[in-house]
Amino acid sequence: MQIKLCYNCDRPVVKDVVALNKKLLGRSTKRYLCLTCLAEYLDCTEDDLSRKIQEFREQGCALFA
Repeated sequence: MQIKLCYNCDRPVVKDVVALNKKLLGRSTKRYLCLTCLAEYLDCTEDDLSRKIQEFREQGCALFA
């Protein structure tokens, strides 16, 4: 499996954050942001995004399986 890197800062992007990028920015996205850069881009906190990951997982979203 290829490691995905944040296109803003080159940090590795973990599976759940890749899924969050797809959920919030569109499933067809090919470039990903790490949690820190995604929070900055969306003008929210990393904790907010972590809570969204948990919510989507509890809702049964296939991206977070």
